[in-house]
Amino acid sequence: MDQIISLIESIFSEGSLIKMVLGNPRKKSLPYKKAVLRPVMIKDVPMFQAEYHYEKKVFTENYDREAAISFIRELITEDFKNIDIFTENNDFQILASKPNNPRIVKRAATKDASCRREEHDRQKNRIIPEGKPCAFLARLGVMDSEGNVYKKYYSKYRQINRYLEILSDVEDHLPKDLIRVIDFGCGKAYLTFAIYYYLHEIKGRKVDIIGLDLKDDVIDFCNSVALDLGYDSLNFMKGDIADFSADGADMVVTLHACDTATDYSLINAVKWNAQVILSVPCCQHELFRQIEDEVEDPILKHGIIKDKFTELLTDGLRGLKLEEAGYKVQMTEFTTLEHTSKNIMIKAVKTGLRGDKRSRKAAREYEALVQRYKVSPTIDRL
Repeated sequence: MDQIISLIESIFSEGSLIKMVLGNPRKKSLPYKKAVLRPVMIKDVPMFQAEYHYEKKVFTENYDREAAISFIRELITEDFKNIDIFTENNDFQILASKPNNPRIVKRAATKDASCRREEHDRQKNRIIPEGKPCAFLARLGVMDSEGNVYKKYYSKYRQINRYLEILSDVEDHLPKDLIRVIDFGCGKAYLTFAIYYYLHEIKGRKVDIIGLDLKDDVIDFCNSVALDLGYDSLNFMKGDIADFSADGADMVVTLHACDTATDYSLINAVKWNAQVILSVPCCQHELFRQIEDEVEDPILKHGIIKDKFTELLTDGLRGLKLEEAGYKVQMTEFTTLEHTSKNIMIKAVKTGLRGDKRSRKAAREYEALVQRYKVSPTIDRL
């Protein structure tokens, strides 16, 4: 292991690394099948980006030099038997089936230095690009007037762009004329403003968007910003999700509406026959107090496991109820776990009818689950 770390430190010092690939898992149960490390520049700071390759997705994490070395040490000791290292000068293959007695093979370089991806910020073609002024992001304090994103708001900037990527995927399911949107529990309304900006400013669509929240100061602030920006079709109102009434909505969105507030937003969305629902739940406590199951009780006695299990059960039941109502449902990762653990989005698009084959199947599955776990969730009212 000391040989491996010494080699890697030398490569890091000379700045010649193109990429490093860790593969050949030590155990079949390892959830990701390989890991890749590359040098990147993040806000003019040299870093190393690790990619964890799962079967159908890739997670990334950024490390400084010392953390990157620890990352490699841990993975080659615990998870992988081989490392392939590509540098500007040479390639190295490390065979470490026995970590304390590795074999290092040196070869001529096979990759040109131009293969390096030196600027992490340029890897994504974002809907709202950095370096280009965006009025609402500047007004909300995410970027300056020249389009530079403030460091402490970079996670929020990525979150907003991720949300707009998801919105772009479902845009074709929205009406061709006026699009009516309701954002329940909008808070400071980063995403509400982003929806308006994308649909109206970028796409030129006609919209009528309402942001709903319980706090007077939040509503006053958001209305003031909308007025300053000339966002005439964006309005903010004080109100409770459970009691709110409207003539209808084509899209209903929620971000971290707490506990049963998510259920009431979904119930209202279905009642209004919304064509698109984008909901990121939060604090699913309702079933924690209800759940009973003889088979699961030995593990549910641990509060932390019970909490995570009931979160998943709650969202799973919500998804089935939406399917019963005629929606095609996807559970998708909204943002990275480093930003928030509440990162599951319920993405639902109206494609069927209540009572069709898929709807009946979802109803049977829902009923089987609530009977097994002896729960009565609020979403049952849907």
